[in-house]
Amino acid sequence: MQLENVKKIAVLRANALGDFIFALPALQALRQTYPKAEITLLALDWHANFLANRPLPVDRVVVIPPSRGVRGDANTEENPAELADFFTKMAAENFDIAIQMHGGGRYSNPFVLHLGAKMTVGLKTPDAVPLDRWVPYIYYQPEILRYLEVVSLLGAKTTELEPRIAVTGEDLDEAKNVVNLSGKPLVVLHPGATDSRRWWGVEKFAAVGDALADAGADVVVTGTKSERSLVEAVITKMNAEAQNLCARLSLNGLAGLLKLSRVIVSNDSGPLHLAAAVGCATVGIFWCGNLITAGPMTRDRHRPAISWRLHCPVCGVDCTRASCNHRDSFVADVPVQEVVDSALELLATTSLPDL
Repeated sequence: MQLENVKKIAVLRANALGDFIFALPALQALRQTYPKAEITLLALDWHANFLANRPLPVDRVVVIPPSRGVRGDANTEENPAELADFFTKMAAENFDIAIQMHGGGRYSNPFVLHLGAKMTVGLKTPDAVPLDRWVPYIYYQPEILRYLEVVSLLGAKTTELEPRIAVTGEDLDEAKNVVNLSGKPLVVLHPGATDSRRWWGVEKFAAVGDALADAGADVVVTGTKSERSLVEAVITKMNAEAQNLCARLSLNGLAGLLKLSRVIVSNDSGPLHLAAAVGCATVGIFWCGNLITAGPMTRDRHRPAISWRLHCPVCGVDCTRASCNHRDSFVADVPVQEVVDSALELLATTSLPDL
């Protein structure tokens, strides 16, 4: 049920790029349902930088200090005085609602309760303290629907199930200053990901890149500074030329590049989800478990290539029921031809989104 006289809403979502993108439909639902409320995102420095002057359903970003299990892991060193000062300032905000969209709540629910809001809403695992209104956190659920379910506790609804991020002129200018635009369709390969279990082989990315180049596309390969070796390996193994844009763009510039691109072929990663959010067609390489939580909601412009491997390729443990310390790829057996066929189909049938 929608609440009355809601003037200020705080939302805790202090994690990585893809995680933020998954929460956008829920944030849009809040904006549509509570159009006069100020929505404050409690997040990280990169959110503040990336969202500045960008049209989104968030009015402002407040950067949170290091906090165990919230900004950082369970072993993060906290500054008690800094945290106390933060919570004092947040209590003075007099939030009507504080929403926890930051995991199961073992650490994030106490954090949200310290904000001093009139009502708290969010997720809860069995070991987490309850909020005023909550839904159970069960891992295998689409992340987009998970957060829409949370805000539904406040009567918030939306018809927009797919995340959308506006691209600014500054984003496009940065990209155009780095990438060589020849007039051919631009396609992006992104061979990295935070978790190496999500890495497809560099020789397979190279084969896809060659197929796209043969079809008349210009190929660029992207990655962070830590992914430089992956990017260089893909380009070295390609027969066709490809542009190396590793660590040459800010996140803003990457959004601009993806807006200029026809298709991205990528491991399950933040850039893949950013691409979809700015309107680029995607071929994403997913482990089946991650497809449930992070896969695209539609198939008109998005094609998942799925690995159904359940057991660790090193020790054989069923990773849907237990964990191990190995980080070998779970997606290595995704066929190259499947990815090539999807990428070529999207290259031929999709157009650039409106700039």
